[in-house]
Amino acid sequence: MTIAAYGEEDLAVMKKENIQIVLLPRSEKQKAFVGKRWASYIAERRIIIPKHAVDGLNLIWHSDLVISGGGTMNREAAALGVPVYSIFRGKIGAVDRYLSEKGRLILIENKAQLYSKIVLARRDKSFNPASSDNLALQKIVSHIVNIIEGQYA
Repeated sequence: MTIAAYGEEDLAVMKKENIQIVLLPRSEKQKAFVGKRWASYIAERRIIIPKHAVDGLNLIWHSDLVISGGGTMNREAAALGVPVYSIFRGKIGAVDRYLSEKGRLILIENKAQLYSKIVLARRDKSFNPASSDNLALQKIVSHIVNIIEGQYA
């Protein structure tokens, strides 16, 4: 199982078998913290911290779930049908509230919920977001097509 994680989440999940985390620290300080605290998991390649920028959409698509502090990556995961858990603790915006109400984004509000809400399971990667009833994705694609057609008409 591959989990795309963004930040310093509690990595107790690593005690489970067949878990691999791709961790994208936001700063050198976070990278050093993770490198020191979980050095054995990094050495075993159970935690991977990419050395260079990665293609976020491909990383999300090939992950079984995403845990993030919020923002674009969460919304992209929701649009792709990848289970996504937000650990953002600020004021929740309208888009995230909507995604949460629709069951597309799970809000983690405290440390206990890391264990009670996050479902560790392989994701069916045969899901095709373009063929689903995904109104947000359909609207985005329609808007892009209208822009392109307007520029080349």
